[in-house]
Amino acid sequence: MEPVNLTQISEFLLLGISEKPELQPLIFGLFLSMYLVTVLGNLLIILAVSSDSNLHTPMYFFLSNLSLVDICFTSTTIPKMLGNIQTQSKVITYAGCITQMYFYTFFAVLDNFILTVMAYDRFVAICHPLHYTVIMNPQLCRLLVLVSSSMSALHSLLHSLMVLRLTFCSDLEIPHFFCELNQVVHIACSDTFLNSLMINCLTVLLGGGPLAGILYSYSRILSSICAIPSAQGKYKAFSTCASHLSVVSLFYGTSLGVYLSSAATQNSHSSATASVIYTVVTPMLNPFIYSLRNNDIKRALERL
Repeated sequence: MEPVNLTQISEFLLLGISEKPELQPLIFGLFLSMYLVTVLGNLLIILAVSSDSNLHTPMYFFLSNLSLVDICFTSTTIPKMLGNIQTQSKVITYAGCITQMYFYTFFAVLDNFILTVMAYDRFVAICHPLHYTVIMNPQLCRLLVLVSSSMSALHSLLHSLMVLRLTFCSDLEIPHFFCELNQVVHIACSDTFLNSLMINCLTVLLGGGPLAGILYSYSRILSSICAIPSAQGKYKAFSTCASHLSVVSLFYGTSLGVYLSSAATQNSHSSATASVIYTVVTPMLNPFIYSLRNNDIKRALERL
């Protein structure tokens, strides 16, 4: 196949999770339900935190930001997928694909950074309780979110600009339900060595770095909890971290599982199906984890 000029490309084809027509109504209903639960659950967390003055603390400030990111994260992919199923079309424009890829990458990385910032917040609260209000002041909290957003935006912009330089063949089928960065790079006809190198380096840097920070924070937290003499004190300290630790385990566990399984199999549709876990299921479960394991959120939701 002959490469074509990038400016001549007008659209890609998203093959979705399954190409079987009889499964499309089931997939549509399932994803619509999960999307609505995700948006509603995270929106309730945001409303509960904003409406209850008792929750105007750094921990819940970061939680509301995490819920907002989760809503945006799923909104970059699911509505387009549902629209394609409804119209029985697989088309996404070239500009739409690049835009979707940018925002998907942006919110995925930002989600990672917010989880890291929340781990740091718990570290300060448990390991340095007397200095907590001084260290985690409102200015620092806003600065941490701003820096996280800026780094995520630069990361996504870099990948998008790297993709813009690629040329593509006449086969423009993406075996996924959204324009996933690796899949778009994979179907390019031109040399993708720099793109692959950039993807691998930034994944290690922006994925491994925050994960190392989270592990370090929780190692210090665990040491501090073990030093607490009373069992009640230990339980109270650990309960403030339990929800966040569950979300971190779910996010990183599913993400690593998907990428390891993708590396082990050549079936692109299997990879697309597996990616549903961290793109849809994880953001949907986060509000339940925080509301079920956090008495402050429960009370705020009841008042709301």
